[in-house]
Amino acid sequence: MGSRRNTELFLLVAAAFPVILLYAMYVVNTGAELSFTTLAVPLGLFAAFTAAHIAARFFAPGADPAILPVVFLLSGIGITFVTRLAPELAMNQLMILFGSIVLMALTLVFVKNLDVVKRYKYTFGILGILLLVLPMFIGTEAYGSKLWVTIPGIGRFQPGEFAKIFLVLFLAGYLSENRELLSISNHSILGLKIPRLRLLMPLFVVWGICMAIVAFERDLGSALLFYTVFLMMLYVATGRVSYVIIGMVLLILGGFAMYQIMGHVQVRFNIWLDPFADPQGDGYQLVQSLFTLADGGLVGVGIGRGMSTIIPVVESDFIFSAIGEELGLLGGSAVLLGFMLFAVRGLTVAARAKSDLAAFVASGLTASISFQAFLIVGGVTRLIPLTGVTLPFMSQGGSSLLSSFIIVALLMRAGDEATGRTVELVGSGTDGMAPVAPEAGVIGRSKVGTRIFGASGPHASHMAPSHARPGSRVRRRLLDTPESGVLGRVALAKRLTREVVLFTGLFAVLIGNLTYIQVIKAKDYQEMPNNNHTIAKAAYVQRGSIITSDGVTLAESLQQEDGTYVRSYPNGNLAAHTVGYLSTQYGATGIEASQNETLTGSQDYSSWQNAINSLAGRTQPGNSVQLTINSRIQAAAEQALAGKKGAIVVLDPRTGAVLAKASAPTFDNSDISSLMGVEDDGDAPLLDRATQALYTPGSTFKVITLAAALDSGTASLDDYYESPSSVEIGGAPITNIDNTDFGTLSLDMAFAYSSNVVFGEVANELGADRLVQYARAFGYGQSLGLDFSCADSIMADPSEMTEWELAWAGAGQPVGQGHTAGPQTTVMENAVMVAAIANNGLAMQPYVVSQILSPTGTVVSTTQSHSLGQAVSTDVAEDVKEAMLEVVEEGSGSYASVDGVQVAGKTGSAEVSDSQTNTAFVGFAPFDTPTVAISVMIEDWSGYESESAAAVASEVLSVALAAQGA
Repeated sequence: MGSRRNTELFLLVAAAFPVILLYAMYVVNTGAELSFTTLAVPLGLFAAFTAAHIAARFFAPGADPAILPVVFLLSGIGITFVTRLAPELAMNQLMILFGSIVLMALTLVFVKNLDVVKRYKYTFGILGILLLVLPMFIGTEAYGSKLWVTIPGIGRFQPGEFAKIFLVLFLAGYLSENRELLSISNHSILGLKIPRLRLLMPLFVVWGICMAIVAFERDLGSALLFYTVFLMMLYVATGRVSYVIIGMVLLILGGFAMYQIMGHVQVRFNIWLDPFADPQGDGYQLVQSLFTLADGGLVGVGIGRGMSTIIPVVESDFIFSAIGEELGLLGGSAVLLGFMLFAVRGLTVAARAKSDLAAFVASGLTASISFQAFLIVGGVTRLIPLTGVTLPFMSQGGSSLLSSFIIVALLMRAGDEATGRTVELVGSGTDGMAPVAPEAGVIGRSKVGTRIFGASGPHASHMAPSHARPGSRVRRRLLDTPESGVLGRVALAKRLTREVVLFTGLFAVLIGNLTYIQVIKAKDYQEMPNNNHTIAKAAYVQRGSIITSDGVTLAESLQQEDGTYVRSYPNGNLAAHTVGYLSTQYGATGIEASQNETLTGSQDYSSWQNAINSLAGRTQPGNSVQLTINSRIQAAAEQALAGKKGAIVVLDPRTGAVLAKASAPTFDNSDISSLMGVEDDGDAPLLDRATQALYTPGSTFKVITLAAALDSGTASLDDYYESPSSVEIGGAPITNIDNTDFGTLSLDMAFAYSSNVVFGEVANELGADRLVQYARAFGYGQSLGLDFSCADSIMADPSEMTEWELAWAGAGQPVGQGHTAGPQTTVMENAVMVAAIANNGLAMQPYVVSQILSPTGTVVSTTQSHSLGQAVSTDVAEDVKEAMLEVVEEGSGSYASVDGVQVAGKTGSAEVSDSQTNTAFVGFAPFDTPTVAISVMIEDWSGYESESAAAVASEVLSVALAAQGA
C-alpha cells in the first residue's frame, strides 16, 4: 500500500509544476511581481492536497494513486481561471475549494466502507429524488432554469449536484441485489433479448422523473446526466444491451415530445443548429464561445489576455471556452485528457472492487463526473446542444465543487477496499431456498448482505434470508445466470472495459472537435464580419511597418491617445494591391494578411523572464516587412496605368524579386468600407489584375512556342515558312492579324512580324504534349509566388486538343469547346516567362518580401530565391533573346525602345470579344546583361489611337533602369 501512496505523492508534485506555472503567468499579466505572497493560492492548494494525501495514507492506504493528483491538476487550473475571470468571486471560491478538500478527507474518515449503502439504499433514493425535484416547488429561477434553492442567510445551492450522489448510491445498492434478476430475459426479438415488462419499470420511472425535470425545472443538463448515468449503470450491472436500446428509444421519443411542447428545448436545439441566426440574442453565448476558442489557436493567447469575459457567466458554464482561448488547443486538450484519465482510473477502481456494490458505486460516480464534463464541453464547442451543467472541479460554484470532492472520496474508499478482478460474482439477494454453503474462499457476505469476492473464514458461508414471494418461480432455485460465478466477474470486467473505451472515445471526439474549431475552422470564424473579438483586438495591436526596398514606408501604425493604434499609409495608395488593406470589419488582404503574424509581434524565449512573458502572451511590437518593390519603379508603373485598366509586373530576372506590381483601377486602402456593398460597375478595383486575373496572352505566348521548337530541335530560326493571310489547319482557318499576307518568312522574321499562320504550323509540328510540357516548364499550371498568392495559368489538356486548337494555342489564342481552353495567363506568369529567357533559360519563383526586420531594425530573416527549373537551354535562350531584340528594333515592338539601351521584347494582342481587344507586351533590358523583365497587359485597347502596352513598357523600363543606375 505504501508504494501506491508514494506514487500519489510523486504525481502530486508533478502536477504542482503546471498549476504553479499557470498561476505565475496570470500574476505576470496582472503586472504584479512574482513572490511567495502572489503565489499563495497555488502553493496553499498544493499544501491542502498534500494534507489530503496524508489523510489517505491513514484512512485509505489502498486507494487509487492517480485520482487525487488528477483532481489537483484540474482544480488548480480551475481556481486560476476563476480568479482571472471573476476576481470578485475568487476568494469565496477558494474558501469553498479548501472546504471541499476538508470534506473529502472527512468522508474518508467517517465512511469506513461502502456496506452502509445497501442498508440505507432506499433512504438514499428518497433523498436523491427529493433533492432532484425540490427546485420544482421552491426553486429560484436564473438564466431560464429553476436549478437553485435559496436558504435565507446562507445563500443558494443546487440540490441536483448532491442528488446525483444519492441516486448513484441508491442504484448501486438496488442493482447489487437485483442484477441477476434484471438480467433475465424471457423474450427475444430479432436476436435481441428483451426483459420482462415488470423489470422495465425502473427504466420507465427514471425516464418519467427526467421528463418532469425538463418540463418543470427547465434543466436539460441534470435530466440528461442522470438518465445517461442510470443507463450506464444498468448496462454494467446486467450486461443487457436491450436496456440501453429501449432507454435510447425512450430518450429520443421524450426529446421529440419536449421539443414540440417546450419552448426552451426548442431554443436550445435551434441555437445548436445555427447560433449565428441570432448572434446578438439567443445565440450570443455560443457564438462568443466559438469566437473565443477560434482566437486560441494551437498555443493560446496567454492567460489574462483573452476576451472571454464578454461571455455571460463565463466563470461557470463557459470556463472551458476561456481555457481554450488562453491556453490554446494544447491546454484545452490537456484538460480533456485529465478528465479522460479520471474516467479510466475511476473505472479501474470499479473493475478491482471487492464487491458488486463497490463496483457499481465506483462506475456510477465516475460516469457522473465524466459524462458531466462531456456534456458541458460538448455544449460550449457546439458538438451537442448546450445543457447548462458545470465543469466538475473547475467551474465557479460551491455545490458542484462540494459534491465532486465527495465523489472523489467515495472513489478512493472503493479503491481502498479493492481486491482485484479474478474473484467470483455469484447469487444476488433473490435466492429463495434455504441457505446453501458456498465453496470455501469463494464468496462471503458482510453484516448487511453485501457480497464480498474472495471472502473466507468462519462467516464466509452466511447467506441473507429469502426475499422471494411464496409461489414465485425464482424461489425454487438459486439464480444461476451468466452473471453468476467466475463468468459473472469476467463479464463485469468486460463491460467496464467497454465503458472505458466509450469514455475514451467521447473525450477523443471532444479533442477532435476542439481541433476543428481552433485550427481548421479558426480562420473562418475570425474573418466573420460580426466577429467582435477580431474588431476589438486589432485596435490594440502595434503592427510593424511595411516598407519598400529603398526605404519608403507604405504602411505603419500610429498610436492614439486612448492607447489604440490606427493603420496609416503615408505614401497614399502606392502598391495598394501588394500592401493590401486592414479592416476591423472586412479583414485583411495582401501583405497585411500574408505577413500578419510577423507584423503583429513575436515571442522571445531568450531568458526565463522573457519565456514566462511569451507563454503568458506578452509579445514585442510587430516586426517590419521590407518588400522587394522599388518605390520609383512602382510609382512609374502606377502612373503609366493611370486612366487605364490593366496590370504591370516588373521582375529582377536573376532572382525573381518583384520590383513593381501595379493593377488598375486601384483603391484607397485607408477607406476600404467605401467599396464594400457598392454595386460592381465592372472596374473591380479590389481585384489584383497582376496576379488574380486570367488573360489571353496573344502573341506573347509565341515566346514559348519558339523556345519549345528550338529546344526540341523541331525548327531553327533560319527555317522558312509560307505565311499567307490564312491557311486551313485541322479543317478550320488560321489567320494573320488584319489578314496580312507576309509571303515567305524565316522563323525569326515570322516571330518579329507575329505571324499566326507560321506559329500555328510550328505548334502542330511540335505536338500538343510537347507544347504543353514546355509551357509548364515556364510556369503554366504551377503555383507562383513564394509569399503571395497567384492564380494558376492554364494550358489545355493535350489529349483534348484538336489540330486547329493546337495551332491557335501556339499563336497564343485559347479556342475550343467541351474543355478548358488554353493558353490563359496572368500578368505575373508572363513576367516569369520572359524573365526566364532573360536569365539564360532558368525560370525563377517570384517573391515580394525581401527581409523581416525586428523593431530595432536588425535583420530577422532574408528571403532566398528559388528556381522553377531550367525551362530551355542557355543556347536556346540566347537565340530567343536575339529574336526578341529584332521585334523591338525591326518589328511590332518598336514602341518599347528606350534611348541608349537595347530592349528585347514581344508584343501581343487578343480579341476578347467583338468590341474588346487587349494589348500585351513582355520584354527585358539591357539586352546584354538583363536586370529588368517586364510584363504589361492593357484592357480595352482601341488600336493605334491609344497607347499600346509596348509604349507603356517603355515608360516603366526607363525609370527602372534609371533607378538601378543602368
